[in-house]
Amino acid sequence: MKNALLISHSEQSAVSLSQLLESEGYTEISVCQTSQEAKELAKGEVFDLICVNAPLEKENGIELSKYFAGTTRSSVVIIVPQRNADYVNDALTEHGVLVIAKPVNKHLFHHFLQFTECFKMRMFRVIEENEKLKHMVADMKIINRAKFLLITCLNMSEDQAHRYLEKQAMDLRTSKLEVAKQVIRTYEN
Repeated sequence: MKNALLISHSEQSAVSLSQLLESEGYTEISVCQTSQEAKELAKGEVFDLICVNAPLEKENGIELSKYFAGTTRSSVVIIVPQRNADYVNDALTEHGVLVIAKPVNKHLFHHFLQFTECFKMRMFRVIEENEKLKHMVADMKIINRAKFLLITCLNMSEDQAHRYLEKQAMDLRTSKLEVAKQVIRTYEN
């Protein structure tokens, strides 16, 4: 079940774009007319796609697209008049916003949305890998702190402290991290 946030000043365009999004499998489509209304809605809900139909009533949509690209994990697409497409594309490419020129071609729109899905899946894999690496670094810091305590409190060498943590983990059938945490609890008090 995919959901989208559509920001469009024109009700007629909002209806047309909503139908286009529905044909692409978006089952929940929230429509806003102003950037403020859209920002409020996005604070409380996570959207798969945020689509800005530019221009809006009091702005061109560029700053709003940058805002969503910088504050959400949603795919962000801005639809602009053909005459502005190159300028907007130059302004938003570095922010990861996809620019689509009006009039919207249904076939191209389908491919643009597929591209955003592929890009989002790759991004999530990178984020997952980043989280794993952060956990590994945090675990290594704990283990190194335990080694430091063994070296300073028990006058062990670094190799001895390393072997001690590994042997304790093996003997107690637990992880080296758990042994390190126990060493920290014991010697930091």
